[in-house]
Amino acid sequence: QAQLVESGGGLVEPGGSLRLSCAVSGLRSEDYTFGWFRQAPGKEREGVSCITAYGERTGYADSMKARFTIFRDDAKNTISLHMNALTPDDTAIYYCAKAPYLRGEACSLISASYDYWGQGTQVTVSS
Repeated sequence: QAQLVESGGGLVEPGGSLRLSCAVSGLRSEDYTFGWFRQAPGKEREGVSCITAYGERTGYADSMKARFTIFRDDAKNTISLHMNALTPDDTAIYYCAKAPYLRGEACSLISASYDYWGQGTQVTVSS
């Protein structure tokens, strides 16, 4: 049974940075694609970033492409999201999710593509 546990959220001032981590257990992370999603109060869940197995490809939502970077360390079974230049619009619960690896294909930012989810970590950007 796969388990994903997010950490690293918190309160940060506008313009600040945070590093989120997703600890993966119950499977070999290197064989799977992972994504980060977020959900702000009153809004639908949206895709933030994704990375295929073996780090072959990454994907980002347009509004985050220049500010966020996704990493994977399969030796530690960890997927990370580095977030810079945060704004109040980035306030949300951030979720890590796992998807099957489809060789040769880009990763998806559609939540229906993912089959296991973490419980989320709260990120609040406020002065």
